[in-house]
Amino acid sequence: MNSVQQLNDSIKREASAFLEIAKETNRVVVGQDRMINRLLIGLLCGGHILIEGVPGLAKTLAVRTLASTVQAKFQRVQFTPDLLPSDLIGTQIYNPRTGEFSPRLGPIFANIVLADEINRAPAKVQSALLEAMEERQVTVGDQTHTLPSPFMVLATQNPIEQEGTYLLPEAQLDRFMLKVIVGYPTRAEERIIIERMTTDEEPVGHPVVDLASIQQARSVVNGIYVDEKIREYILNIIFMTRDPLSNGAKDLSPLIEYGASPRATIALHKAAKAFAFLRGRGYVTPDDVKQVTPDVLRHRILVTFEAQAEDITSEQVIERILSLVPVP
Repeated sequence: MNSVQQLNDSIKREASAFLEIAKETNRVVVGQDRMINRLLIGLLCGGHILIEGVPGLAKTLAVRTLASTVQAKFQRVQFTPDLLPSDLIGTQIYNPRTGEFSPRLGPIFANIVLADEINRAPAKVQSALLEAMEERQVTVGDQTHTLPSPFMVLATQNPIEQEGTYLLPEAQLDRFMLKVIVGYPTRAEERIIIERMTTDEEPVGHPVVDLASIQQARSVVNGIYVDEKIREYILNIIFMTRDPLSNGAKDLSPLIEYGASPRATIALHKAAKAFAFLRGRGYVTPDDVKQVTPDVLRHRILVTFEAQAEDITSEQVIERILSLVPVP
């Protein structure tokens, strides 16, 4: 019992720095607590996050503020249809004095990279970003360069305006650990936004943690206890997405074209541990898994044409799966 208490006390101390990040971010961004929580989960797990929402919901502001609270290198790239891979990863520059080419590294070489409106970039740029996200390295010319650590991509996209956009392929969507949907603020929150954002000096975030603290926190998160029953619960959720008929969900079988990959299993396991960490606990509960499941799976479950015809989304499928899988 003492060892469990000591573990929880240690985790609460480590988590306090990340709660300070949330507090500092909330000084600038009103509401959007769920989005900020998911950004912290991505930071703790070293995972990339796709943020989707209509314009004006503080997606870019939240990412920029989060980066300002961390003593790390931050780069923002505005994705446009005429963007080239070299604009992102860098290129070879010819030196006439020496007659040789030398690499000039692009903005991807940062700890936190904001890919603003990622679906406006053409396929070549998306492919270049894919290697960076998965392999944590990029190739410029004939040389491969390792990206700094920690490294995470926070991408935004607008679900409404589709003219001049390029849908992200499933292979790249799967590289995002979480997909976060951002909604409108409440009336009370919007009143605060009016008061806060219409003054002479808008609030800005200040650094509260350094890279060493992030690396230390990641080690602590990796050590959080996950019971065997929780692991089975995670596997039951994932396998329900792949073969609902064999898992007692006959009504879901015609709705799911493709289920979640093993990468989703790993992401769900990591995200649940990070969620428990932010709650100051040294162990994962079934509710931790439930809380992060929609963000982990909504972009990994492909629904059938039949489901689309009936306006059934992947989120509705996930909700049904969570209601069917027995909770340990």
